[in-house]
Amino acid sequence: MCLVLKNVVKSQIENAYCTVMAIEQALLSWVHLTSAAIWVGGSLFIGAVFAPILKKMSMSVEERLQFMIKVGRRFNKIAVPALIILIVTGIYQAHLVLQKSDILYDTGYGNVLIIKMILVSALIVTYAIHVRIIRKDVEDQIIAKQIPEAQLQKLRKKIIVLGEITVVLSVIILFLAALLNSGGEI
Repeated sequence: MCLVLKNVVKSQIENAYCTVMAIEQALLSWVHLTSAAIWVGGSLFIGAVFAPILKKMSMSVEERLQFMIKVGRRFNKIAVPALIILIVTGIYQAHLVLQKSDILYDTGYGNVLIIKMILVSALIVTYAIHVRIIRKDVEDQIIAKQIPEAQLQKLRKKIIVLGEITVVLSVIILFLAALLNSGGEI
């Protein structure tokens, strides 16, 4: 009788543990997906909706650039934390695979994960360059109209190209995340 009761209690504890782990995984996935929605959705909105509308507005190049920088700075207040959360939760979700080189290098899942990590690194570098180009002193020079037109056009082009690269990398990374979620086999 005591052995049967012990096994019942052990089984209930195991079931409770599995339930807690499932809830933890669901919450982790939800935080990761919410952060991805903020990062990728916001980037797509700025690149595909806001920038084209801004380009057609009758403002001067300086005014449009100032407006874009202000919107970008506002977006960064939620985008940067979302990107950090994405990286942290992504590493946490991948930590078991990252600890086993045979899984990492010898499986489709591991190969997709490696590609995703490389692209995330490229995204971080691209984003850092993008933010560095439009730092506060450059914004102040734009406002004061201290940047010649030719240099302003070059700056605008760099910002656009880096923004487009950021969006493309983000969408590819999102696809790779979906691929990993489905088992990682190509």
